[in-house]
Amino acid sequence: MRRKGNRVVVITGASSGFGRGAALRFAKAGDNVVIAARRESLLEDVAKQCRKAGVEALAVEADVSQAADIQNVAEQALDKFGRIDVWVNNAGVGTVARFDEAPRVEHEQLIRTNLLGAIYGSYEALNQFRKQGRGVLINLASFAGKVAPPYMSSYAASKFGIRGLGMALREELAQNGEDNIRVSTIMPVSFDTPFFEHAANHTGKPVKPIGSVYDPKEVIETIFDMSNNPEDEVVVGTEGKLSSIAQRLSPKLVEKQMAKQTQKAQMGQKESARDSSGSLFRPMKGGKNAYGGDASQSSADWESESETENGGTAKHTLGKVAGIAVPVGMGVAYLLRRRKQQRDRWEQAA
Repeated sequence: MRRKGNRVVVITGASSGFGRGAALRFAKAGDNVVIAARRESLLEDVAKQCRKAGVEALAVEADVSQAADIQNVAEQALDKFGRIDVWVNNAGVGTVARFDEAPRVEHEQLIRTNLLGAIYGSYEALNQFRKQGRGVLINLASFAGKVAPPYMSSYAASKFGIRGLGMALREELAQNGEDNIRVSTIMPVSFDTPFFEHAANHTGKPVKPIGSVYDPKEVIETIFDMSNNPEDEVVVGTEGKLSSIAQRLSPKLVEKQMAKQTQKAQMGQKESARDSSGSLFRPMKGGKNAYGGDASQSSADWESESETENGGTAKHTLGKVAGIAVPVGMGVAYLLRRRKQQRDRWEQAA
């Protein structure tokens, strides 16, 4: 497996958010990038920034919901570089609404973009990796692919699907002894990207993140780390890691907590918002950076920030995490104690 530097990395959804940040991160490490998205002008801007790092960058306009577009991305990457070392399926959209109040065509388009887009990308990547005998496929799912939130039904379905895709592919590769081809699934919680601005919305309220909102650098660094040291699955965001532990012990408790948290964050607002299809069917002009509307940084300067400059944000995040970690930890301890008591009763009865 090739290590960082001089690799060929394909990234979808690279005009903003995690994809944009990941392209800049790989370029900084000396990797050549092939970046794909629907917003061609923004892609060219990302490509220019990557080239400043001394690497080659190829921008390809593509809609991941169209198989022919993804095939074209792979063909252009191979025509220019002759190989693909890492493929990152990052492009994704969202719809926030009661299930039966979102237009059916929006559910369909979301599945085409999120799930079929990941399938199309994985198909092209694995086809090439098997010819090469090596490669790393990274699929961006979501914590919503572990615990489904209300009002995001088709989004959760797509992310459960991406997680299942990764599991099945790993099993196939393992059974055929193809150990040099790795598949990683990344499951972020809420991060400050343009996702919320781009999401379709039929709740009558502005789209809001669920729970704590983290710095997208965490996911960007995880994508880069998985390209070097792949893991099967990784949850990004402390709140998600804690909830994953709790879910293994009491799935129903975590589902109930997710429902309450989502209801409060999304439907408990006083503000109102008009219905919108967001970026589902066509790109939006807004949301051009790695960060979303809650951050003062731009994607051009996030790498150069000093830890001192980030101090305020770090303390704020730690404070929020502490507020979640204590009750979750207490809940986990309570569940462990209950299980031990049940085991003791069973042993006494035996």
